[in-house]
Amino acid sequence: MAEEIDQQVYDDLIAQGKSERVATAKAKAAAVRQQKQQQAAEEPAQQAQPAASSPPAGDGGQAGGQAAATMAEAGVMTPEQRQERVRQALQAKQGETGGQAGEKAPSAKFAGQEHTHRLLAMVPPSGIQQIRGKQEDKVYTWPHLISSEFIALMAVTAGLTVMAVFVNAPLLALANPTNTPNPSKAPWYFMGLQELLLYFHPMVAGVTIPTVMLVGLAAVPYVDRNPSRRPENRKTIIVAFTVFMVFWAVLVMVGSFFRGPGLNWVWPWVDGLWFAL
Repeated sequence: MAEEIDQQVYDDLIAQGKSERVATAKAKAAAVRQQKQQQAAEEPAQQAQPAASSPPAGDGGQAGGQAAATMAEAGVMTPEQRQERVRQALQAKQGETGGQAGEKAPSAKFAGQEHTHRLLAMVPPSGIQQIRGKQEDKVYTWPHLISSEFIALMAVTAGLTVMAVFVNAPLLALANPTNTPNPSKAPWYFMGLQELLLYFHPMVAGVTIPTVMLVGLAAVPYVDRNPSRRPENRKTIIVAFTVFMVFWAVLVMVGSFFRGPGLNWVWPWVDGLWFAL
């Protein structure tokens, strides 16, 4: 009975296009289930027999041999029989298809195998979850970056052209060492340092204070290691940088617009604007 179920399940699966490995495993599983059902049906009759009829303890080897013979009679095929059935099924399938070019004959290695495979579990392809890396937002240099930079270049060039046409910025006369202009101001980006010279010693205004500021700015990434980019999480460093920028901007504005002849304090709306580009 078990052999018939084994053969029937195997033939059905092969007809459905299943692989030999899957068909063999499922056929064997069906045969084992049928054998267990037969054994379960025979257990009540065996339990009804007298206890004296049970074999002695020393006859364990003989009982094991009888059990093996019983399983063989039940229809469980040996590995050689199963391999022979697989070879026959492959030959029959190859003969039906007429020996098409894409098919391959069973290899000698597979034919010479003397062991069977157990089917532990069958997982459908839809149940396999593929883990993929998180996709990041990326753009190519061309045309995204290059086009944006080209548009910015054209906008800056147009702005400079318009400024050169409408703003009168003539060159001054040649420098005369005997006639120093009053006031003599530095370029606007050095105006903060020139303003500090009016309040401190040159060593302090020109070396100490700029050095402390530059070293402090360079040390910020090592002191504040918070990786967050949200302003509410970086209040300390944002406040420190804002104070520095406001302090320097105030010095530049005072030196540019509120210093007149002799670098004295003037009101630009009263005494005029003593500032040149």
